[in-house]
Amino acid sequence: MNYLTFEKAFRDYPVFSIKDIRKRFTDFDIKRLGEWRNKGYLMMVKRGHYCFQDRHKGEQFLYYAANKIYTPSYISLESALSYYNLIPEGVFTTVSVTTRNTASYDTSIGAFEFRHLKPRLYFGYRLINEGDLTIRMAEPEKVLLDYFYLNTLNNDEDIRAVRINKAQALELIDRDVLGEYQELFDSKVLNKRIRIFLKIINA
Repeated sequence: MNYLTFEKAFRDYPVFSIKDIRKRFTDFDIKRLGEWRNKGYLMMVKRGHYCFQDRHKGEQFLYYAANKIYTPSYISLESALSYYNLIPEGVFTTVSVTTRNTASYDTSIGAFEFRHLKPRLYFGYRLINEGDLTIRMAEPEKVLLDYFYLNTLNNDEDIRAVRINKAQALELIDRDVLGEYQELFDSKVLNKRIRIFLKIINA
């Protein structure tokens, strides 16, 4: 197969896997991928996953890549807090939650972290469209619950240190949705942390 045929077939794929390629071209010789990487046409995102070298690789691309390279997963925790402008800091690792084992990857396009969440808690994400990318992103209420559930934040000082943007939280967070999702977690420790958080943002 020549490169032009391959590029035409996958140009609309932001990230594609060997599995994706084999679905389209059953007799594809994977040695071609190494050749095209050496020529600067492709780059490896993670073992078995590739993108075109000239693809724009901004923040939204990293979100999409995270969804693709480790499934099932959705963007949450620090990355989603930053996406919703709920924290002031930039985030240099793309962080997701997954029902699979906790994992991290330092790749040619950036660092990725995936934190384990029980399968019964894998809910509360939405599909967002950023240009030609469709990304699985935690809803604002769910990212707060994921964050407070998976991190040890047991007192007022710990929670203030997260530096949640109060005005943004009051605007974005639907208390009814937060309460419904909180019940599904069924965690006394989480309930305590959320009580402290709500007291802080309402002060």
